[in-house]
Amino acid sequence: MSEKTQLLKKALQRTKQEVAKVIIGQGSIVDQALIAIFSGNHALIEGVPGVAKTLLVRTLAHVMRCEFARIQFTPDLMPTDITGTHVFNLQKDAFSLVKGPVFTTFLLADEINRAPAKTQSALLQAMQERTVTIDRKTHELSPNFTVFATQNPIEYEGTYPLPEAQKDRFMLKITMDHPARDEELSLARRMLGKESPENVLASGRVKQVITPEILSKLRESLEGILVKDELSAYIVDIVRQTRQHPSILVGAGPRATQALIVAARTYAAVAGRDFTTPDDIKTMALAVLEHRLILRPEFEIEGLSVKEVIDEILKKIAVPR
Repeated sequence: MSEKTQLLKKALQRTKQEVAKVIIGQGSIVDQALIAIFSGNHALIEGVPGVAKTLLVRTLAHVMRCEFARIQFTPDLMPTDITGTHVFNLQKDAFSLVKGPVFTTFLLADEINRAPAKTQSALLQAMQERTVTIDRKTHELSPNFTVFATQNPIEYEGTYPLPEAQKDRFMLKITMDHPARDEELSLARRMLGKESPENVLASGRVKQVITPEILSKLRESLEGILVKDELSAYIVDIVRQTRQHPSILVGAGPRATQALIVAARTYAAVAGRDFTTPDDIKTMALAVLEHRLILRPEFEIEGLSVKEVIDEILKKIAVPR
């Protein structure tokens, strides 16, 4: 293992240790969030209220010494509420730019499906190019700019489906379920004293182990994680099969292929290895593909889920030896 890869491994381990002081359990969720951050991508987080979606992103921003901003999406939210606008300054007798919350490092787009498509699309340029155009002038965002968008999987009244082009910009869909009984019991006990997750985060006991500058350098070291040619072909076969499966109306595009190979490589780094395995690909397949696939209505009516289809595809494609 090279020196750069060793540094990446240590940084990931220390980050997970600090996050664990606040987030009880949810180890795989933290791993997936780190994969999105360290690979320079964005994540869609789906979960019912109260499972610590916001707290997770706030904690990650603190540990990495990055700016954090939160937007509560509502039906009356306008694109300029996100990007910002020019306001006339009477003192200077000129227009001044008032930057919106998108000018940050970690952006939590809370309940993104509550805003209409026009407002949701205000994030597209920022997510793809890390720039924002306001009144024909382009402004640079942080190179570490990462969007975590949340959705409530139960309450759909008054919501707008995300456009396919926007969903494709999210590398992963992270599904946050309720904690296990022992984890929830631990949380209940901590709430009786001063050890609640929010208090721990605010107390200063959670160390800042990475800086934005170090994060950019650590991303470059991912190139040292080996991905063999046969594994690249395995990923291509999996994604192409989603376009041919009889129960799928819309399969995954080439961006899904790119996302899966990067996600599998980053997962190997999170696991402390400098090489990628077929199991890494299988582990990340659901998170990368689920939000990109649309089932045919007749199969949805029968109760078939996207997860079942992805599992079927993974069983069908021969695993490289």
